[in-house]
Amino acid sequence: EAERTGFLVISKSGSTAETMAQFIYCMDVFRKHLGQDKFANHFTSITEPGHRPLREMSETHGITVIDHHPAIGGRYSALSATGMLPAMIAGLDGEALRSGAASLVDSITNSGSARDVAPAVGAVLAVGLAQYNGITASVLMPYLDRLEIFGKWYRQLWAESLGKDGKGTTPIDALGTVDQHSQLQLYLDGPKDKFFTLIISEMIQKGGLLPKDLINLPELAYLAGRSVGDLMAAEQQATIETLVAHNCPTRVLEIRHLDEYTLGALMMHFMLETIIAADLMDVNPFNQPAVEEGKVLVRKMMNERNVT
Repeated sequence: EAERTGFLVISKSGSTAETMAQFIYCMDVFRKHLGQDKFANHFTSITEPGHRPLREMSETHGITVIDHHPAIGGRYSALSATGMLPAMIAGLDGEALRSGAASLVDSITNSGSARDVAPAVGAVLAVGLAQYNGITASVLMPYLDRLEIFGKWYRQLWAESLGKDGKGTTPIDALGTVDQHSQLQLYLDGPKDKFFTLIISEMIQKGGLLPKDLINLPELAYLAGRSVGDLMAAEQQATIETLVAHNCPTRVLEIRHLDEYTLGALMMHFMLETIIAADLMDVNPFNQPAVEEGKVLVRKMMNERNVT
């Protein structure tokens, strides 16, 4: 349904190869389907001001362009237009997201001691464990399905901000309870080189009940009359206790309710934690010089290939 389809094209630099390739391809498809005079209404671009291929191509075809602030790096831009516009299109409360993030900053400015600043404590833990205890990986494991993509965002944030000059720890995104059945064996019985962060919430008596009359096997008696939330609560607590029992450094972040406000606070927490960790490690959290080498090679290889 091309008439009901729109594209939001986002590239801070305005030259990201994968983004531009998809943009050009989709423009061509919609131009052929809707006509030269109509297809531009189905596209909106977000990029930095100035000489940017995305901006210039968009303006050439009459596509609306929204400015991205040059001082905000891509992985730190979730609370700017690049993140807020998609969130609001998806029906989320953008104001609540930003309010949650602001509340985290306010709590820090009003704290009386660095010990009360959760992002600072987390950064000190992560860096200290890496420097003095041989920790080489940071595992983020939420027990909420809706935070699965959050884990992938954290993975980029931590890796791209800190992996410089031979420093940094490898971020791993896991999901409870799914990855209890794929990664937990390694975590418990493999090398003790990981720092664990579990995000949990109160789940007791939540979700559907498991009726007793359907459970007539003694092996399943522990489920009778319980809710799915009861099982999830037991699973997350069991994982915490098992990790601790196996001498795995573990911290737990407990949230009461996952909504836009809480998500904004969580995102700000991890952004600040990453920036503070970078300061402790003496690296720049806002660049990615090694990645740029690959981008240059991609363009070189593409230019050397014959066009069919």
